Amino acid sequence: MAERENIGALAIHFTAGIAAGMLLLRLFPHPYLLSCLFLAVLSPVLLIPLRTGDPWLLFPVFLLLGAFCAVNGSFAGPGLETALERYASACGDRLRIFIDGIPFPSEGTAPLLKAFLTGDRSGLSRSTIQIFRDSGASHLLALSGLHIGILYLLLSRLLQPLGNSLAAKRFRYILTLGAAGFFTLMTGASPSIVRAFLFILVNETARLTGRQRSPLRTLSIALLAQLVLSPSSITSVGFQLSYLAMAGIFLLYPRMEKWYPESSRLDPFRKIWQAAALSISCQVFTGPLAWYRFHTFPTYFLLTNLLAMPLTTLLMGTAVTTIALQGIGCCPGILVQATDQLATGLVWILQVISSM
Repeated sequence: MAERENIGALAIHFTAGIAAGMLLLRLFPHPYLLSCLFLAVLSPVLLIPLRTGDPWLLFPVFLLLGAFCAVNGSFAGPGLETALERYASACGDRLRIFIDGIPFPSEGTAPLLKAFLTGDRSGLSRSTIQIFRDSGASHLLALSGLHIGILYLLLSRLLQPLGNSLAAKRFRYILTLGAAGFFTLMTGASPSIVRAFLFILVNETARLTGRQRSPLRTLSIALLAQLVLSPSSITSVGFQLSYLAMAGIFLLYPRMEKWYPESSRLDPFRKIWQAAALSISCQVFTGPLAWYRFHTFPTYFLLTNLLAMPLTTLLMGTAVTTIALQGIGCCPGILVQATDQLATGLVWILQVISSM
């Protein structure tokens, strides 16, 4: 069995074990007794793959390990807040105050940027939130892996001129993981943000060590790591939607993308098809769960993503640049104006879509 297929199967069995353990805790709320029972079963079962050398026997072992982790995860109380977490949270507060102080012409720009960059939606008006909801763009307001992914892409491009020497790779690795980890803590470390951070961690580690980067292998390792660290994450809707979206991108999108024939010349319609295929791939995997949990389906999700996603990416890029230059006191007014126009333009496009 190929390595990526093996770890993918192990991740699926471990996840199924976590789900089974959570269900058992609901049906039989005696975690200490369940933990002792699983420990008694696991002890002899763990020895079987070691004695036989059969890798297939690892699958039931990971199933039991998942259930064991879920049961034992219920023992953990609220964790102690570390000094780094407190500092990151304080930086988030200062960033929100700083964004409020930037002289954007439109009063709705600063609250929108705070939602995109810190997850704070308290300053958004009800009408703006409703526009995002009706147009099927609620995922843009809910701080998720999408936002840290955009920031990761911007940082990667910014660090490209450093070159590919070993020293440059190490510096890029430390800076990227440090920035991504700090952003994760600053925004509250929601399950979808943690998932994105783990993706970055696995991807950058593979890049640094020269190992082949496989999307499905990255997905499997991140899933295993997150559920080991926090088994209760599996009950989070954000966690479920985040991994389903990534599964759609990794499993369905490559097939759909090939439906449009490749061409040696520049073809803008191929770019449009790639964006549409990406949106459809995510929606196919996340749509059923979203309908089950929220009883809604974004009718114009394709139009929304085709128009709003590029604009959101551009907006976050200009917003980060504006904040950075404003922080050192040399931000040109035209950049503040451009960021404001992008923010108001995004809301206007979504308002048009929501009224359709």
